[in-house]
Amino acid sequence: MKRWKQTMSALLLVTMIMGTACSSNTTNQPSSPRASSDTSSASPSGSGDASEELERKSIRVVFNNGGRKFPDKMDENNNPYIDFIREQTNLDITLQIPPADGYQDALNVIMASGNLPDSIYTFDASWFENYVKQNALQSLNEWIDKYGADLKKNIPEDAWKTVTIDGNIYAIPSMNAEPGNEIMYVRKDWLDNLGLQPPKTLEEYREVMRAFAEDDPDGNNKNDTFGFIMAENLARMAPLVGAFGIQKGMWTERDGQLVNSSILPEMKEALAFIAGLHKDKLLDPEWILNKEANFSEKIASGQAGLFSAFWYDTRGPILTSKNNEPDAEWIPLEFPVGPEGKQGTTGNGYIAGYNVVPITSKNPDAVVRMLNFMNGEGYRTLLLGFENEVWSMQDGKIVTNFEKHNEHIYRQTLGESIRPFGAKEEKDRRDSLGLEFNLNDNIDRIGKVAIRDQYFGVPTPGMGKYKADLTKLELEYFTKMIVGQLPIDAFDKFVEEWKKKGGDEITAEVNAWYTDNK
Repeated sequence: MKRWKQTMSALLLVTMIMGTACSSNTTNQPSSPRASSDTSSASPSGSGDASEELERKSIRVVFNNGGRKFPDKMDENNNPYIDFIREQTNLDITLQIPPADGYQDALNVIMASGNLPDSIYTFDASWFENYVKQNALQSLNEWIDKYGADLKKNIPEDAWKTVTIDGNIYAIPSMNAEPGNEIMYVRKDWLDNLGLQPPKTLEEYREVMRAFAEDDPDGNNKNDTFGFIMAENLARMAPLVGAFGIQKGMWTERDGQLVNSSILPEMKEALAFIAGLHKDKLLDPEWILNKEANFSEKIASGQAGLFSAFWYDTRGPILTSKNNEPDAEWIPLEFPVGPEGKQGTTGNGYIAGYNVVPITSKNPDAVVRMLNFMNGEGYRTLLLGFENEVWSMQDGKIVTNFEKHNEHIYRQTLGESIRPFGAKEEKDRRDSLGLEFNLNDNIDRIGKVAIRDQYFGVPTPGMGKYKADLTKLELEYFTKMIVGQLPIDAFDKFVEEWKKKGGDEITAEVNAWYTDNK
């Protein structure tokens, strides 16, 4: 662990945090009026034997708060949501929240401190794998079998495979709630102005891009609109690449083996198509410099009428566009169909984070009890907030009190730490944000074509050594090819370099995993 040790000042910082957390006396916390205070013989659902009286235990847990603020006179250990969990699980729980900035570094300091908590949340798969190799984490199989009925129900088998090494489960994963992010949106009023129909095929998309760039779709007699807009680091182009049946950087099966999609001939075809858009001046000429803020501003200000939106952009730049131009009408599109009839967009990985139990903990059973409740019976409250306070049912729909929602936003620290997969509550939450934003429809459309990575194991040793450099190599080659600084045939040179600079080694490791997990 020597390579993980930090400076003394960093160690002091986390030690102070730990001391503060430890000093919180949970037995003196005010009881929550929202849950019964009689939990001396609690027996949470999913604990195994419903008649079993569960021992009251004290545990210390590390979560990532993401910099969220607490209301006045509240903190991570004094608020109604942590009280709710305490009372429903018969556990004395003390939260420890390192600073959001440098969170992973703080976890390394905690692991080196000799004063370890009972549970730690990390979003870094490499961190998780590293400490498994150091024999620093406990196997949780026994306790999941005994106390984790809801965990087993709400986390899919493929996710469990990711955290299972040599038959031992070393983490309880928190799941991604959405299947992917990107979906095509277009200004229908611009299509109508030009007498165009919503595009379906890749070539129809190209014609709409040409018309939006050249035919004055907003009717202001100015050359001030783009055909399509992308963002820095090759962002916001997933549906275009998906028309060739792949996604950048993902592993996909070919002839019984996993290969990286970035080196396939289909990627060369996708890059050739996008390079053609740039050459013909159909792309925003500044796309390579577009950070998220100015990307959104160009949409909101009427410079772009076709783009790959995030599923929640209907509440962001699209909403701002409508506020700026009341006649602006945005609609979702079918994902572009490529030359071989394929469609797709980037699918999210299953796992967003990992809850691990250090080897020194005497209470792995209590950690599983807590996480099982948070992932099961307690999740609705942790996600949505307290009923009739943050939200209420009106005409069969959830209506959110946004003032209370924002006041209680700190609760998401708990909900995000052990999110179930495909929970109905997620749909309820999205609808509660406003049916006019079509958030669930966007998610459903994405889910139908999302292309998921077929490697979902922990990072391999080769990934640790080479992945960062290979990603940089890919970004440099692909960007230069799109803007014309390199010919499309330079793709073959990229593949050759990718393989020599660690790609072949990683491919061998990935396929060793694939053979064992087919």
